[in-house]
Amino acid sequence: MITYLFIAAAAVCVFIIAAVVIGREARRLDAVAPRAVYEIEEAVDFVADRLPEHTQARLTPDELRQMLVLHMRWLHAQGLQPDKVVDREQDIREMVLITEDQLSAYLLSQAELAGVELLDDVDVVHVVTAHLAYFEAIGAVGPTASSNDL
Repeated sequence: MITYLFIAAAAVCVFIIAAVVIGREARRLDAVAPRAVYEIEEAVDFVADRLPEHTQARLTPDELRQMLVLHMRWLHAQGLQPDKVVDREQDIREMVLITEDQLSAYLLSQAELAGVELLDDVDVVHVVTAHLAYFEAIGAVGPTASSNDL
């Protein structure tokens, strides 16, 4: 009889320990930003597949890659691509609004400096739209701003 009592007490102790550990980890993971993994080769393929045919014909994969790298550098300059993100708590305190117009203008100016020859400015708009769709697909974007936020 005492053996069954010890077995029951051990089972209750194991359950309590497991509940505490799982609860603590759930609370910790809730405070940590979700991991969105950005892979440049995957991004190039994703964006290239979504570009209109006329834009695909004008941009080489290397030029497209350069455009995406320029976009990522711009995001880093805006504070949206921190250096260390593993197990980092969500600490964005102020709203950061990114518009496609801002980004397109930046990429137009930087593409020329990087040696990417753009035959038509609309290609940048298509690249920006497709790249933002990639961010959304991997879960790396926040909510869309309402007109009240502007």
